[in-house]
Amino acid sequence: MTENERGGPSRRALIGWGGAGLALGAAAAGGGVALSDGRLDPAPGGTGGAAVEFHGSHQAGIATPVQDRLHFAAFDVKTDDRAEFVQLLKDWTAAARLMTAGKPVGEGAYGGLAEAPPDDTGEALGLSPSRLTLTLGFGPSLFERFGLADRRPAALADLPKFPGDNLDGSRTGGDLCVQACADDPQVAVHAIRNLARVGFGKVAVRWSQLGFGKTSSTTPDAQTPRNLMGFKDGTRNIAGTETARLDRHVWVSGSDEDAKSAWMTGGSYLVARRIRMNIETWDRTSLQEQEDVFGRDKGEGAPAGKAKEHDAPFLKAMKPDAHVRLAHPDSNDGTTILRRGYSFTDGTDGLGRLDAGLFFLAYQRDVREGFIPLQRRLSAHDALNEYIQHVGSAVFAVPPGVRDSADWWGRALFSKEA
Repeated sequence: MTENERGGPSRRALIGWGGAGLALGAAAAGGGVALSDGRLDPAPGGTGGAAVEFHGSHQAGIATPVQDRLHFAAFDVKTDDRAEFVQLLKDWTAAARLMTAGKPVGEGAYGGLAEAPPDDTGEALGLSPSRLTLTLGFGPSLFERFGLADRRPAALADLPKFPGDNLDGSRTGGDLCVQACADDPQVAVHAIRNLARVGFGKVAVRWSQLGFGKTSSTTPDAQTPRNLMGFKDGTRNIAGTETARLDRHVWVSGSDEDAKSAWMTGGSYLVARRIRMNIETWDRTSLQEQEDVFGRDKGEGAPAGKAKEHDAPFLKAMKPDAHVRLAHPDSNDGTTILRRGYSFTDGTDGLGRLDAGLFFLAYQRDVREGFIPLQRRLSAHDALNEYIQHVGSAVFAVPPGVRDSADWWGRALFSKEA
C-alpha cells in the first residue's frame, strides 16, 4: 500500500460522494514500510484538471496516479452477436478516447437534430478532464460467449469462497467492468453513464459502486491516507514509477501465458471486493485494541514498537493476528499486489447502522499468486475480521492498453490479425 495523492480540489470535489478523504486498505493487502514522507501529493502537471493520456502499452487507471473519486460498473452482456459486441468495444473505445480528453461523446450534448436524442448526456459540459481514466476488464463469464472458451487465461481464476464471506449476488460478478476514476465525481459518473447509454441493448449495468477518498496511491512521497477506521493506510503500495516492481507483480508478460491467452501480455488482473465495515462496533472498541488489530499506533501510524510511521516494521512486535503482520509481504513469501481502493458510504442498512466501508481494487500479475493466497491467510487469522465483512466480489482480466487511434479495447482478444 502506498500513499494518498491530493492535488488542489476541483470546483466539484467538495460535494462528492459522502465527503471526507478517508480510506481503508484493510482487507487483503500488503502492509509494511510506507514510502511517503507525509507531504501532500500535487496533481501531475500542477493542476487537478489535466487530461491523462488514453493511449499506451498499459491501460490508464492502474499505475496512473490515483484520483479522488471513483465510479465502478460491472456489466452483463445482452447480445449473442459477436460482431455487434466487437462494434460495441470499438464504440466504447472511441467514446472513452473523447471523454478522457475532456470532450463530449459523438456530436455532443446539443446543436444536433432537435428530433433525436443528443450523443452526449451533457452533465460534464464546462468541466475539465479532471484526470479521468477509464479501465476496462473482462470477467470469467464473458469467456462462455462468442467462442472464447479456449482464450480464457488460467490466471483469471474463479475466487474461492473465503471464510466469513457473505456475498450478495446482486453485487458480485459481471461479464465486463469499467473503472472510472477522476478528481471530479460528476466527470466519473458522466463517463459510466455515457458508456451505458452507448451500450444500450447490447450490455446492461449489473451493479455499480461510487467511491471517495482513495485508500492508497501509486505516487511516491505523498501523504498517507487514513481509512474509515481512522488509521493511516497505504503503506508500501507499488508506485507508478517503480518499473521493476510493476513488471514483477502487476503486468502480464509473454512468458506468463500460453499462445491462446498471449493476448493478455501487457495487461493485468483485477480483483474487486466490496467490504462492509462494522463502524458502530469499531467505534466502541478501546484505542489499545484498535492499535493491536492493525499493528500500528493511531496517531503517528508507526508500526508497533517503532516511533515513526516510516520506520521499518518489526513484525514480531505485533500481535500474531495483527493485520499489518499478516498482510506484510515478508509474511507471504513476497506476495505483492497494487491497490487502488476507495472508501464508500451508501446510506444506512435500515437498522440505524452506516452502510460504509472499503471498495477494494487490486491489480496483480496472476490472481492465483496474488489475491487468493493472501486473502486465504487474512480470512483465517486476521483480527480485523471481527470488524469487516466481504459482501461483494468480482475478478476481471484487464487487457493491455489501446496503443493508438486505430486500436480499440480488446482487439488482441477478438481480432485474428492481432
